[in-house]
Amino acid sequence: MKLLSLLFLTFFLGKGCDAEQKQDIESAVIEYTATTRGFYQQIVVQNQKFTVTKDRNGNEKLVDQSISKSDWKKIIDAFQEVDLEGVQNLKGPTEKRFYDGAAIANIKITYKGKTYETNGFDHGNPPVEIEKLVNRITQLALPNE
Repeated sequence: MKLLSLLFLTFFLGKGCDAEQKQDIESAVIEYTATTRGFYQQIVVQNQKFTVTKDRNGNEKLVDQSISKSDWKKIIDAFQEVDLEGVQNLKGPTEKRFYDGAAIANIKITYKGKTYETNGFDHGNPPVEIEKLVNRITQLALPNE
């Protein structure tokens, strides 16, 4: 009987921790920015919503857009794979941004009161360690077909 009770408690406590972890992730703010002299794009993701702006001066009125449950799950899964402490040391696989061959991109994550930010990398070619997360976020900004 004690064993059964122990297994029962372990199961429910484990489920409670998982739900708490997902709640914490939902409170994270993820900002992806890509910029060159003639191009600017910022995508901000938070709590199953996102905004996209192409106005670097902040004059554009931002409209929250909802993220579908399936896309949100993919973003959460990709977020959980990221080593937040290591993002500042990531190096992009290409360096086209050095000669205007690509926009300079970076990602800033605010999570549990701490901010984690990458060094610049080429827009469209992020470091492998954050590639899934960046691709999920940039896909949000694509026009719906």
